[in-house]
Amino acid sequence: MEIKGASHFIQDIIEKDLESGKHDTVITRFPPEPNGYLHIGHAKSICLNFGLAEKYGGRCHLRFDDTNPRKEDPEYVHSIMHDVEWLGFHWGDHLYYASDYFGEFYRYSLQLIKQGQAYVCSLSPDEIRSYRGTLTEPGINSPYRKRSVQENLELFQEMKKGSFKEGEYVLRARIDMASPNINMRDPVIYRIIHAWHHRTRDAWCIYPTYDYAHCLSDSIEGITHSLCSLEFQDHRPLYDWFLEQLGVSCHPQQIEFARLNLNFTVMSKRKLTQLVQSGHVSGWDDPRMPTISGLRRRGYTPESIRRFCDLIGVAKSDNVVDMSMLEYCIREDLNKRAPRYMGVINPLKVVITNYPQESSEELPAINNPEDEAMGTRNVPFSRVIYIEAEDFREDPPKKYFRLAPGREVRLRYAYFITCQEVVKDQETGRILELRCTYDPATRGGDSPDGRKVKGTLHWVSAGHAVRSGVRIYDRLFSRPNPIQDEKKGLALNDTLNPASLQEQQGCMMEPAVKGLKPGDILQFERLGYFCVDPESTPASPVFNRTVSLKDTWAKIEKKMQG
Repeated sequence: MEIKGASHFIQDIIEKDLESGKHDTVITRFPPEPNGYLHIGHAKSICLNFGLAEKYGGRCHLRFDDTNPRKEDPEYVHSIMHDVEWLGFHWGDHLYYASDYFGEFYRYSLQLIKQGQAYVCSLSPDEIRSYRGTLTEPGINSPYRKRSVQENLELFQEMKKGSFKEGEYVLRARIDMASPNINMRDPVIYRIIHAWHHRTRDAWCIYPTYDYAHCLSDSIEGITHSLCSLEFQDHRPLYDWFLEQLGVSCHPQQIEFARLNLNFTVMSKRKLTQLVQSGHVSGWDDPRMPTISGLRRRGYTPESIRRFCDLIGVAKSDNVVDMSMLEYCIREDLNKRAPRYMGVINPLKVVITNYPQESSEELPAINNPEDEAMGTRNVPFSRVIYIEAEDFREDPPKKYFRLAPGREVRLRYAYFITCQEVVKDQETGRILELRCTYDPATRGGDSPDGRKVKGTLHWVSAGHAVRSGVRIYDRLFSRPNPIQDEKKGLALNDTLNPASLQEQQGCMMEPAVKGLKPGDILQFERLGYFCVDPESTPASPVFNRTVSLKDTWAKIEKKMQG
């Protein structure tokens, strides 16, 4: 997938580097931590890194930053690989893990110690934080900063052997405790973690920090352009410092870009993990989650997500993207490819009294008006049908053009019908069924005498209907910026949208849906775009609504702001 649209500053840098001869190829990398599932923000990075490499004839590495065994799991590794491939990108032979380089990281650390640029510190984590200082006050040197090279070497080797408890010692870079950049105030390079690693097992009990492992991994792999989100901008001097002090032959260029912030959701793995563990969602692939697996289960396509990443562009400053832009991309994509079906979510029984009993017929229906090649199908029609309950009003308001007593409407692909009688439950007054008549001359939905009707309804033949479940999903949060609200004292749980999932059973779908399988996408006419859920079975089909046919949130947000 080649990046399209306007050029951006990273492309300008790459093209300049290629033209000047600084590089003769482009090598990027996507370096996820296997401590959770990827979300839509990672999709932006995936599209950028893999897309740029492809555009300029280079390659992109997939590298797992597996430097914290307590939070990592092979499940996350497999899910990340699946998500990258599902988006349409491939790493070929270039699959790597930071753990591949643990031996080299260790040897580089010994070099820093011997050069007097790293030392073993015995301060506790809390003491290290307190010694670090603030944005306006310099830090204080650790009392262990003056340990000799020999003592540091011996202690670090004992750390590697597992002779000490967690938190008893760390290895720190010796840089400048008075630096205005807090990241340069003798950062921790290695810490002791007695935990089972999913790849190296129990071979190591010391693990490098991200800042240390990241730049060295980039260098070892020959990365030319190391693309990071803006939060790592202040870490760039440290990235460069490690590589300069170690005198490596390959010194990649770190370039920062704005991360994706999407309203009405959260883009933090930690927050998403909380939602999963607290049971507010059914799992990482809950269709309300901004995870790639959640979006896939909801019915989003790789093409729609790549299109979204293309539209939002690449910038140098953070901004918040409206959820409606993502929804626009999936509507645009599915409108062209999704086959149309008829289904009724809230069924209301309609008996066509002048239609022959025990009879039925097949009526032709268009599969997709946007693509003639998708052809037509036949839908059964009979004396008893279902329509949406909201498509009938006994006392209709002004400009209500659907069915009402004495009013004639069109049934999609079928006939004109007129409501003659409303049958109600005598005790509750609830409408049980409508009794209508049809005009046989209007088969196909047109009147030979030229009379016009304003309302067209979708419907399903009762005798042929497939009983199904439908899940209507909405935004996970009721407020646009839940993280900002949390900073102001409003708990994250209090901003969750209580109507983010509405499950409806007893829905009636036309029989053609029997041929659908989990993952298939479709449009139920007038209702929205849907996807067959993985839990769906032929005996009990379940449809997830991907998105409505129109953006209704623009009006809702306007009311909220007013």
